[in-house]
Amino acid sequence: MQNRLLLSWLNLSSKYTNNTLLLDVLWEEIHKKYSSKKRHYHNLQHIHHMLDLATNDQADLHDYDIILFAIWYHDVIYNARKNNNEEKSALFAQKRLKSLKIESKRIESCANLIISTKKHEIINTNNQDNAYLLDWDLAILGTPWEVYQLYTQKIRREYAVFPDFMYKKGRKKVLHHFLKRPKIYFTEKYHELWETIARENIQNELLLL
Repeated sequence: MQNRLLLSWLNLSSKYTNNTLLLDVLWEEIHKKYSSKKRHYHNLQHIHHMLDLATNDQADLHDYDIILFAIWYHDVIYNARKNNNEEKSALFAQKRLKSLKIESKRIESCANLIISTKKHEIINTNNQDNAYLLDWDLAILGTPWEVYQLYTQKIRREYAVFPDFMYKKGRKKVLHHFLKRPKIYFTEKYHELWETIARENIQNELLLL
């Protein structure tokens, strides 16, 4: 998987610079962030899955490269104790994309895509890119129960710093937030594919908390 990810990164980023040293530095930075021992779910496997989904949906996307950069950087800063990870990740991405000489409007678009993952609400309504990114990010919710259970265990390990009574309170709040939404998935495709099973999984998790 790691070799595939490196190739994906180089295929994307090399479009914008021939500075191979810079591309290597950016890759090592990404790899180190997502390979932290504290990451049990928000890691390179999560990025890999989202990139695969993006590849499948490429024909429906407006700015494929920018949405790929948003995938790479959307969880680059991840601290279970903090509530500003998305903002920090967006700023991190802006600096790196600037080093690749990407135009400012596209960098701003990438930052907004990343920030939208904070509350999982669409910021950019000009096209479907934002909707697809949010749906891919929550793809795990619509998986079979056995897979979903493993996901919940990984999330709990990421929040191991918090005792059960604190974790369960926060987790219930997040899950109820999703259930109250008219739609968990914004695109027609994934709403049809995943919505029902995602709601069932969330309700089953709530029963266990």
